[in-house]
Amino acid sequence: MILAVRAPLRSFVDLNVRTGIALLLLFGLARAVLVLQANVNGSYQVVSLVFVAMIALPWLVLTADGRTRIGLVRPARWRWVPPALLAGVAAALSVYAVAAALWGHTLSNPFAYIALSYANVPASPSDVERLMYFGIFATIGMLFSPIGEEVLYRGIAHESFATSLGDRRAALIDAGAFAATHLAHFGLVFVAGAWAFLPLPAFFWVAAMFLASLVFYGFRRLTGSLVGSMAAHAGFNLAMNWVIFYGIIPA
Repeated sequence: MILAVRAPLRSFVDLNVRTGIALLLLFGLARAVLVLQANVNGSYQVVSLVFVAMIALPWLVLTADGRTRIGLVRPARWRWVPPALLAGVAAALSVYAVAAALWGHTLSNPFAYIALSYANVPASPSDVERLMYFGIFATIGMLFSPIGEEVLYRGIAHESFATSLGDRRAALIDAGAFAATHLAHFGLVFVAGAWAFLPLPAFFWVAAMFLASLVFYGFRRLTGSLVGSMAAHAGFNLAMNWVIFYGIIPA
């Protein structure tokens, strides 16, 4: 019998539906509260601690066999890693193209609203400043959330649900949770000192995040590793930052 959870914790948790629900609620609510607060005060440093906790979770809770089970292994099919990155880029560019066609660069465009959270970036940066800030934000965006979120959603949570519900249902559940969590980043917006809810843009954003999540999971399956979903997620964040710095933030 393969034991996935470390011995001191086996009496309390296992990779099952109850654990999956608990983890999604714990991390989802904590993140939502911190992101919404950051939307008000402009300080997102604390939010990064949620991603660090996600990254640390498998080493704190799972055995080596458990980490293998959730996909923290070298890819069995490395050839799918570059396409994963490109698929993530394509997904982000598609989201931007549709949002720009519908709402231009108004705050109903999720990427335009997210750009407001880049508080330290000059309003009209020089070419050198633009490249420098793009490099900083793209690097952060390709590391913290892709690793942390993929470990949680396509890793521990997915396997917790897949144990009794199967991979397809588990993929839909973790995609739904992933998408719903991103409402804190866009949909419920803080503009001019007041909160507002944007129903149609929010629906579009949640649907886009749901579909992106399924793309990420697809590359976990194709590569046989969370490296595949991390690469796709990193590609999405890379393209999102490129759009923000070279398509939305004015010269």
